[in-house]
Amino acid sequence: MSSLANGPGAALGPPSRPVPRPIGGSEALAYVAGAIRTISDFPKPGIQFKDITPLLADAQALGATLDLLQTRAEALRPTRIVGIESRGFVFGVPLADRMGLGFAPVRKPGKLPHRVARGEYVLEYGSGVLELHEDAVAGHEVLIVDDLLATGGTAACAGELCQRVGGRVVGYLFVIELAALGGRARLGGARDTVQALLTY
Repeated sequence: MSSLANGPGAALGPPSRPVPRPIGGSEALAYVAGAIRTISDFPKPGIQFKDITPLLADAQALGATLDLLQTRAEALRPTRIVGIESRGFVFGVPLADRMGLGFAPVRKPGKLPHRVARGEYVLEYGSGVLELHEDAVAGHEVLIVDDLLATGGTAACAGELCQRVGGRVVGYLFVIELAALGGRARLGGARDTVQALLTY
């Protein structure tokens, strides 16, 4: 064996990482909240944008977020997780994996290759169209997941699409809710079926 194998340069792989300390309950929620930063006047003047990229970069915060989402999701007993492009994919896919469920994406126009149902929506700083494969959720109890509940336009559109193609929406689950924008009322307002980890 070469002498280099036992020398200071032997460790050529990635450096070892500390194992995050498990956290739960109110401590976990506080940790998640602390990992989100506010950016003023983005994407336009007057918007207070909640930036989740520090949360995604922090393994412990990301894990705690998924733990909290999973606890709430399990109470709703879905059989299919639906995520809204694009940040809904970030949380929806690992949540579906943890729960042993399939995942269906709601996407912007022209991104899905099979036959789709299409719906229009209006949100706090624009408007657009969403699409869902016609065979994505038929016969399923659907939980719709996204990072943010603002005016509720995209979530309401996703819910309508799911029902149109034969799914039954059992709830909506978000990391953040901006309460002043009234999105909860647009989704029916029930606290047990419209849930967010953090409300601002």
